[in-house]
Amino acid sequence: MKKPLRIGRGQIGALFIDFQEEHRQDARYLVEHYGAVLANAGRLHAAARRNAAPVYHCAYVVDMAEFSAALHPVQPDGRSAFSDKNDPLTAVCHEVAPGPNERLLVKNQASAFGAGSVLGAQLKAAGMPWLAVCGVWTEACVAASVQDAIRLGLRVLLVKDACGSGSGAMHQTGILNLANRLYGGAVVDTGAACRLLDGQTVDAWQVQGAVPLRYTWADAAELYRAL
Repeated sequence: MKKPLRIGRGQIGALFIDFQEEHRQDARYLVEHYGAVLANAGRLHAAARRNAAPVYHCAYVVDMAEFSAALHPVQPDGRSAFSDKNDPLTAVCHEVAPGPNERLLVKNQASAFGAGSVLGAQLKAAGMPWLAVCGVWTEACVAASVQDAIRLGLRVLLVKDACGSGSGAMHQTGILNLANRLYGGAVVDTGAACRLLDGQTVDAWQVQGAVPLRYTWADAAELYRAL
């Protein structure tokens, strides 16, 4: 259900998840409509900067020498099958590259709040009850980060069109799954997110009840558009 939402200045930070070149250049891990997703993330980044909102970036980088997950996929030469530390395509895309006073957190697992991450502690120290979240892939690293943020007691502002995945279906169902359990948070598009960062009031989709979005193959896209 959409309801009016306003977030006070100084009450929200922004998290940019895994906007890396491999999703633009590596044929195995291309994100559909990545250019549009990056453009929207860039708009959100600019809104956060002009409102002095804390900005956090993370990148998935795997060092197999320090990685003990026995089932992690590897290439024949022993390097990680994706996001290997020696792959230049792990670089963050220039459209949303960290600026001055914006820290890049490197992770080797899906969630930005996983073991060894300092992000949760930094957000608590900053006193930010809200966190705007965007990134790739929607159903993987974005979903894991959103779920962990909720467990930490953060209110997540999920910016649906500044997220992306390997296909539209993967992305849209990923957003719907998160929306069903986005307790205390909201789903918006980039325009609404920027207005919220500017201190304005917007109509935002906010979860009510248990699993309200019982989507099917026939209506998933329509329900996604209505968020």
